Amino acid sequence: MAYGMHHAMDLYKTREATYEEMAEFHSREYLDFLQTVIPADMDNAELNERIAGFNFGDDCPVFDGLFNYCSHYAGGTLDAARKLCNNQSEIAINWSGGLHHAKKSEASGFCYINDIVLGILQLLRLHPRVMYIDIDVHHGDGVEQAFWSTDRVLTVSFHKYDKDNFFPGTGGLDDTGPPNPLNPGAHHALNVPLHDGIEDNEYVSLFQSIIGPCIRTYQPGAIVLQCGADSLGCDRLGCFNLNIRAHGACVAYTKSFGLPTLVVGGGGYTPRNVSRLWALFALPATVRHAQARESQLEGVSGVGDAGGAGAVAVHQGAPSVQMRHIPPDIMGLREDVEREIEEEKAMMEAEQEDKDGAGSSGDKWSRRKDLEKGLGVRGELYT
Repeated sequence: MAYGMHHAMDLYKTREATYEEMAEFHSREYLDFLQTVIPADMDNAELNERIAGFNFGDDCPVFDGLFNYCSHYAGGTLDAARKLCNNQSEIAINWSGGLHHAKKSEASGFCYINDIVLGILQLLRLHPRVMYIDIDVHHGDGVEQAFWSTDRVLTVSFHKYDKDNFFPGTGGLDDTGPPNPLNPGAHHALNVPLHDGIEDNEYVSLFQSIIGPCIRTYQPGAIVLQCGADSLGCDRLGCFNLNIRAHGACVAYTKSFGLPTLVVGGGGYTPRNVSRLWALFALPATVRHAQARESQLEGVSGVGDAGGAGAVAVHQGAPSVQMRHIPPDIMGLREDVEREIEEEKAMMEAEQEDKDGAGSSGDKWSRRKDLEKGLGVRGELYT
């Protein structure tokens, strides 16, 4: 609000994702568990095996309202994807999304429902190919795994890589998809492993040298960009030395291709940096002076392995796919959402009228004076 961003974008209150929508990727057994588990179950010895089977524990605790929380952020990403499919916007943002570690039947790394996978599946209803870009400090393993055996999604992840000492320990340079060259997903996962302390110029140069050829060769119909803020310097769990300007440059470069783009959040454990970064992404022109601290680490090393861009050369051209019929619900989504917004607005206005009662304008003025009592730079017009 302070930067006036609400004047430059359309803001939507999203609905919760339904059980059936989340079941497009996640197993029903896992969703049933999310619906019924409560914090007290963590201390129930009889449920230990089942809880461990879904990978709940210190990194993925159980808390009250867990399923509703998952439904809310997943619904935001689904609605954002639908805005793109309906041509209502060229860019749609859901900062509460970006939980890229969640698997089909398993929570992982603070992630319970993989809203990114759900959003990509929505985009694939309309677009033959979707490109996923991940600039979180952690490898986007859940998204990569979900689309491991398809050529309709190209996943590209820039992340800290240390197989034994940094979560999730995946995303090596040689992890490019299924080893069988006849598998459609072969060479459709691109990982760019990085070491501690990489700085702005090196990161942005590497990003552009890889993403540009990928987009031009793969020719995606839409892009999903995960913008985890934990790759910034000063993050409590991160280890890079990046300023928010580096992230902003990566986002601006991605936007320059003019493709429908779904932007989601992700990691980020230093709140002031997260808020600055999200503001920069949302409206760069108005927050160009906002900065995180310039440096945190000495540049001990940068790119994990030279030659990460070499994998791009494997793609000889965009894979051809047969266009699928667009489900009729896509075309009616806009009308449904607008109708729901109007109904909610009317309900809120009716509730406000009930609270106000039949009071006169004089009564309202008195209530306003009570609320403003003691306020003002001169003390206090109504004291």
